[in-house]
Amino acid sequence: MAPSTPGCVESVRARVRPRAPVVQPLGGGRVRAYGRERRGPNAGRAQRRLIVTSQTDARAGETKLKRRITGPLLFLFILGDVLGAGIYALMGVLAGEVGGALWAPLLLALLLALLTAGSYAELVTKYPKAGGAAVFAQRAFKPPIISFLVGFCMLAAGVVSAAGLALAFTGEYLQTFLPVPPIPAAMVFLVLVAALNARGISESVKSNVVMTVIEVSGLVIVVVAVAAMLGGGGGDVSRVTEFPADSSPALAVLGGAIIAYYSFVGFETSANVAEEVRDPSRVYPRALLGALVTAGAVYVLVGLASAIALPAEDLTESSGPLLAVVAATGFPVPDWLFSLIALVAVANGALLTMIMTSRVTYGMAEQGLLPPVLSRVLPKRRTPWVAIVATTVIAMLLTLVGDLETLASAVVLLLLFVFISTNVAVLVLRRQRVEHEHFRVWTWVPVLGVLSCILLLTQQEPLVWAFGGAFVVLGVVLYLVRRATSSKTDAPTRGSSTR
Repeated sequence: MAPSTPGCVESVRARVRPRAPVVQPLGGGRVRAYGRERRGPNAGRAQRRLIVTSQTDARAGETKLKRRITGPLLFLFILGDVLGAGIYALMGVLAGEVGGALWAPLLLALLLALLTAGSYAELVTKYPKAGGAAVFAQRAFKPPIISFLVGFCMLAAGVVSAAGLALAFTGEYLQTFLPVPPIPAAMVFLVLVAALNARGISESVKSNVVMTVIEVSGLVIVVVAVAAMLGGGGGDVSRVTEFPADSSPALAVLGGAIIAYYSFVGFETSANVAEEVRDPSRVYPRALLGALVTAGAVYVLVGLASAIALPAEDLTESSGPLLAVVAATGFPVPDWLFSLIALVAVANGALLTMIMTSRVTYGMAEQGLLPPVLSRVLPKRRTPWVAIVATTVIAMLLTLVGDLETLASAVVLLLLFVFISTNVAVLVLRRQRVEHEHFRVWTWVPVLGVLSCILLLTQQEPLVWAFGGAFVVLGVVLYLVRRATSSKTDAPTRGSSTR
């Protein structure tokens, strides 16, 4: 085993086995094999073997999707997905749980999210294919229904989240500028998101760069405004250590962490664009963990600023807590600006969510878990257009039957099932070796990741369990129908082969 490196990880290099020599051309008739340099008449033969091996590896790495995402773009992709609309309404809910100590549950939620993110970093760099958790489950578990349900939970969570974000987009923030009926506006919004998604991953991710900068700028305004308030002698720093009088600090932080965890959901979507990332083994871990830590740092700063500017009671009563914070500081920022920033945050989250959902659908279709028609791509754009259309239509239907709070809670429930599967898959797949470098976490990381997900599952409300359970049952039904259809299709083929 390779020695461990700082940061709770170790770089895993391919084991060199006699049957599969690793050779590297040095030029001039020399070849390095097994770390030694070779000269002489056999060097040319070794080089020819190398050429064949390299061509085979190149074909194995080919993909119908373009590898257009660089490290900085991936970092901003993940950061933009994590820094979504939730933070603009989260502080009031958190204040009701932990009082002024808003930073504590945010920090705990970051640590819990990093556990599962470490598992994603290992598996994505080991198997960089679109499909994410569904592909991992297919490799790790023998019963095919497990991988199908994992992928379906990802699909359901993505579509449900997109529907909820569409409703959020057409709520009070949009009404500030344009009073329109929410449901029709939500459907139009989803169509526009689908159009941008279909244009291509590069265009979508570059749009995300602009929107992420806008999202972060709003949070920076909050921190700067409170800093100016402190510089002028205002604010109350002592509030950052205040907890509710009717509960213990430990229980308050745990309850708040369950709420705060929702603000970190989104990092898992990056696994589904791994097939479009340049050099994923090197780029992906840095982008994923770096984006999560950056988002966590921003959240903690915003939590501290909110508590300093306003008492917990005022934050709890406000439907726009960050706007209330900026207003309390006297900082010269108009109200419409925060509404605009919130709209950008919601739109960015919806775009990235639909990118993930369509890529999950594409990946599952490529693996034979969904009808192959869903893996069709546009000839020029090379984007999974059938998957984009299908997921958009379902999200539009969900805007008719769900409210924002229920949809958001169901997203967390469904993703926790996925996270449990991914953490367990890391341990199961340790027995498989691959012939390329990949990221590896310490064994205790996925173990604690499973336990943290189970802990969060125990805090869900019965209504949310019923809503999420309905999606799981639907997934089982779809799997059985798909299996029966496949059996009927294969039967004539088997019969004709025996004649």
